[in-house]
Amino acid sequence: MNMLSRKTIKNAPSGIWMQSLVALMVFCLCHLASGYSERDRAHDLMSRYPLIDGHNDLALQLRILHNNRLSQIDLHNVSKVATDISRLQAGHVQAQMFAVYVLCGAQQKDAVRLTLEQIDVVRRMCTEYQDFELVTSAQELKNSEMRHKIACLISVEGGHSIDSSLPTLRMLYQLGVRSMALTHTCNTPWAESSSKLYNVFQRQNNSLTEFGKAVVDEMNRLGMIVDVSHASWDTALAVLKHSKASVIFSHSSSYSICNHSRNVPDWLLHELKKNRGLIMVNLHSNFISCRDEANISRVADHFDYIKKMIGAESIGIGADFEGAVGFPKGLEDVSKYPALIQELLQRNWTENELADVLRRNFLRVFEEVEKVRDQLSSKRPSEIQIPLEEVQNPCRLVLRPPGVRVLPSDQNSSSAAAEHGSLGLLILVAVQLLSILFVTE
Repeated sequence: MNMLSRKTIKNAPSGIWMQSLVALMVFCLCHLASGYSERDRAHDLMSRYPLIDGHNDLALQLRILHNNRLSQIDLHNVSKVATDISRLQAGHVQAQMFAVYVLCGAQQKDAVRLTLEQIDVVRRMCTEYQDFELVTSAQELKNSEMRHKIACLISVEGGHSIDSSLPTLRMLYQLGVRSMALTHTCNTPWAESSSKLYNVFQRQNNSLTEFGKAVVDEMNRLGMIVDVSHASWDTALAVLKHSKASVIFSHSSSYSICNHSRNVPDWLLHELKKNRGLIMVNLHSNFISCRDEANISRVADHFDYIKKMIGAESIGIGADFEGAVGFPKGLEDVSKYPALIQELLQRNWTENELADVLRRNFLRVFEEVEKVRDQLSSKRPSEIQIPLEEVQNPCRLVLRPPGVRVLPSDQNSSSAAAEHGSLGLLILVAVQLLSILFVTE
């Protein structure tokens, strides 16, 4: 008994030390496992629900940096930009809405030509690379995921690209365009921008004209998503009340978190909720923190706030890479999306909510837009034309028969008659008689 007591006492420090060591190891392993599990959980979730991003301006950078010469670059690895195929894959981006954007300075000039050239470069990049696949419907988008492709959707950024012409809008649809932002930083003759950068087409209390409503109607009929990012709040409200289909803000954030005019105030968020539309949060630092610098936590604040206002079912992601300079630390390019999802997981967002944000919400909106299109299938293409006084475009040719051409007096009458017919001959004779009378006087 005495010997047992001495043995127990002798071994006690060793046992306590071992227990402490085991506890420390368990703590460290749990800590490491929890850190890695959040990261792994984010990647696993995104592998099952890969992202559909609502806005990327790579096509703009291809024009600026390479004059649209795709032969000069390899889209798997592109320098001086935040987007290429390798990083899209690393960021679990399964579908990208590529913006077709031309500067507002092209309005009333060559905006349509430039838009066609940008559509051409997007179509080329999405058909010449096997990792990409051009899609034009919700079903094609789903099929693209099953084939492990990056789906390309085309969006026109700015209504000035259609030059106030519904036939032009229809032709863009035929080329694969499935979304259009009604304005960019300039007003159009029929819709109002959130920006005051350009002093054009100023109107009072008429943020969406009758022709603007006709544009929305035709987009509904075609099955083209109406995008009100960049539109003024009044225009956005008018569109939300007029559109038969769901509407999106393709790259905008919360005005209550950052009071920038490009962001969406609470009252407009509630109207968006009624419309069953979607706000795809913009990651640009100036729209996130209202200054040049931001971090992932501040981005997540926008998601938290919008979810509190209108629910996770109304939220998506529209980062605006390549269209803006300056993104939050940790979200510098398209490969970094998992870091944002990890932050939201740590804030107790459920996997179901994040699956909605990543892709299911956009698919729902796209399908509802197509459902409205199908309901309107018996409606004929609109022939509404904008009044010339609203366009105010001196470059527009007004098609009308040419004026009567007065022939020289010594021109052979028979040749004139042959050219103009009997009516032309009568006019020629009348002109000659008048000439004789004036000479006589």
